[in-house]
Amino acid sequence: MAQNGSEAGPLVAGVAGRYASALFELARDERQIDAVAEGLNQFDGLLKESADLRRLVRSPAFTPNEQEAAIGAVLDRAGIGGLAGNFIRLAASNRRLFALPGMIAAFRSLVQDSKGIVRAEVRVAERPSDALIEEIKASLRDVAKADIDLDLVVDPSLIGGLVVRMGSRMIDASLKTKLNGIRLAMQAAR
Repeated sequence: MAQNGSEAGPLVAGVAGRYASALFELARDERQIDAVAEGLNQFDGLLKESADLRRLVRSPAFTPNEQEAAIGAVLDRAGIGGLAGNFIRLAASNRRLFALPGMIAAFRSLVQDSKGIVRAEVRVAERPSDALIEEIKASLRDVAKADIDLDLVVDPSLIGGLVVRMGSRMIDASLKTKLNGIRLAMQAAR
């Protein structure tokens, strides 16, 4: 138990953390964690796809009524309801839409922690085959001794190889880094 009497867990701070923690506790009590996560992920996907929606969420130029009406229309059209829909509407009515991406990320972190899932980011020069992705996941699962949520990022500047970040650990086995190391060694040899 933490000093404040709550269960010890991942540190979530600020407006986004407080909202995410409250939503997580409510979703847990209502046994709807997965449904809420699905709704938030769906909305996050809409945010990533639409520059107009990102502008609506980030801009203080819109009035509270305009934001609430627009968000309500987006949620209705996308079919996002229940706790996730109500949560997003609450964020709009409280003028906290700007923090919504952080709230979604903090909620994901709380869900992953509760399920014992470790998040790993793997950067590669080009998209690997599905079989190779499964091999990478299996290797990371063996290292972490936990299920892995893999975030695959394609970064052509790596030239080849991969960079893995898992928690506080990072392994850089990219061709770019190896070539830079050779270049530095050659400069030192002059």
